[in-house]
Amino acid sequence: MSRIGRKSIGIPDKVSVSVNDAAIITVEGPRGKLEWQLPQGISISQESGVLSVNRSNEERRTRTLHGTSRALIANMIEGVSKGFVRELEILGVGFRAAVKGDILDLSLGYSHPLEHPIPADLKVVVEENTKIKVEGIDKQRVGQFAADVRSYYPPEPYKGKGVRYKGEQVRRKEGKSVK
Repeated sequence: MSRIGRKSIGIPDKVSVSVNDAAIITVEGPRGKLEWQLPQGISISQESGVLSVNRSNEERRTRTLHGTSRALIANMIEGVSKGFVRELEILGVGFRAAVKGDILDLSLGYSHPLEHPIPADLKVVVEENTKIKVEGIDKQRVGQFAADVRSYYPPEPYKGKGVRYKGEQVRRKEGKSVK
């Protein structure tokens, strides 16, 4: 049995979890509401504030989905109770970012500004023109937005400039040397 799938999920106060007949799980909490379709062969049992994810058979596909389903449900519960945050840093002379309405405006050394639309379910804050904070209740959407912004100018290994995750270590390379 899956090591991850076997673990039970604690449901915090102020969070409610329900499953309807069509196997759609709904998680509601103080920060919002998330829904997800359970895969075939995966079921949920809930008793006294603890959620357990079960599988119906030992087929390979069902076994692979067991741990994945448990992790996704745990992320949904954490998202509606605490939320997720991803922070980015911009390094480089003249590089900056600004939020203009529902658009993230990036100046990253190109001849034109890069305008990235901000989804309605995410909150983006720019501090000091170089620090971007992305917040939301869906872990996948927060991470994908941060990855999309980072992909405009990933950190380069020679001078280290570009968009990077907070705390990310970039291995530097030595430039050409004169002999």
